[in-house]
Amino acid sequence: MPSSSRLIPANEYRRERWKNGLGWTREIVRVPDSDAWDWRLSIAEIERDAAFSSFPGIDRELVLLRGNGLRLVFGDGRAVELMPPHDRLRFAGEEVVTGELVDGMTHDFNLMWRRGRVRTELLHRPLVGPMLFFTEPGVHWVIHLIAGQATFDTASDLGQLWTGDTAILVAGEARSRYALQGGGELLAIRIEERAD
Repeated sequence: MPSSSRLIPANEYRRERWKNGLGWTREIVRVPDSDAWDWRLSIAEIERDAAFSSFPGIDRELVLLRGNGLRLVFGDGRAVELMPPHDRLRFAGEEVVTGELVDGMTHDFNLMWRRGRVRTELLHRPLVGPMLFFTEPGVHWVIHLIAGQATFDTASDLGQLWTGDTAILVAGEARSRYALQGGGELLAIRIEERAD
């Protein structure tokens, strides 16, 4: 787990090639910061129809952030369309998948986690007024602001989130409370270490 809570501004995401070289992604964070990560967040930039990279042993969830839609065509023949505003889908990283653009390029939020190492829950929520998040040992939250702006309470010492920014909220030794105030829309990801 990360050692301390922090904000990651959108302009600090690392732009890199997909593993299979067929597209680009902006990596927000990977934990731990190595090739043997337990979980990873990124934003895929899909400019043309392309096969997705294979990630054996990884589960993933894709959320349409921008664009007019993305069709995921699986090796077994099924197809799922992710349409605006923010359709999403969970699937196994080893599945054979091709992304087909419905009408122009898309940006897609990509949550990946190593099966058996962590559990994740991704929530899409409007931000209207205050919102509280509680962390505890082994459990933390990631907040990605899709739209709008928001500010954490002074006790958290994190400051302001703008559209596209991400906050990592880490527990420490005890249960901690984070209050977020603002207006807009966010993705909130609960990440829990698995003891089994």
